[in-house]
Amino acid sequence: MLRRDEPSGLRWTADAYDVSFTLTLSEGLTPHELLRGIGAEEPHIVPLTRSAAYELLTRDRDDHLSDLDFVNWEDEAAIARLTDGHFLPDPPETIVRAGSVAGWAYALEEFHCRTGAYLAALSRRGRAFSVHRNAKGFSRIGHARHGRPVTSFEPGLPHLTNGAPPEAALAFVPTEDEAGDVSFLRFLEDALGLWISWEETEAALPSAAFTAAHRHIAASRDPVPGLGGPGR
Repeated sequence: MLRRDEPSGLRWTADAYDVSFTLTLSEGLTPHELLRGIGAEEPHIVPLTRSAAYELLTRDRDDHLSDLDFVNWEDEAAIARLTDGHFLPDPPETIVRAGSVAGWAYALEEFHCRTGAYLAALSRRGRAFSVHRNAKGFSRIGHARHGRPVTSFEPGLPHLTNGAPPEAALAFVPTEDEAGDVSFLRFLEDALGLWISWEETEAALPSAAFTAAHRHIAASRDPVPGLGGPGR
């Protein structure tokens, strides 16, 4: 198990988000551009810590606002901003939080994979990658380049590949001694030389909430079957 205080590149996400996660990397975009690229409206982007986002995702509609630890429920302006942004009153289906590192924007998402349906758009200035693991432990990798989808695959299961085979498109072959998503994250560390700070991702990052209604819009945008997430 990777310690969170070690410079473990990108692989720590698979350890820190142990139920389900999506990590997306988009070359040449800012965090706000990434969020707008997946359907967020600029006035509705709100800075949230990971713990605040988790509270919003896992609360029940009937829970009182005073149960939220990160905001004063009597702060009408803050509650109105969260409500306008679809963080309240119903729990959103997903919250995407975005940051930046060395010429790339990154996005982290618990449980879902909204960014996968927009990967081609997120690659308009270069390359984009998404790494998703669902709650059953299945992984899905997506890659797009200069506005076009390239490949979508599950490591070690070539018959589930859409687009180019990963060994041809990326020269990626999963290792046998680690999970497929971890193997690909290691591959990205070597290929891109990126290191994302765990501490930074726990702090407040620009965030956008999306509901089930947003999901139906995203589904119509997926240019390669399966790119938006695993079909399991």
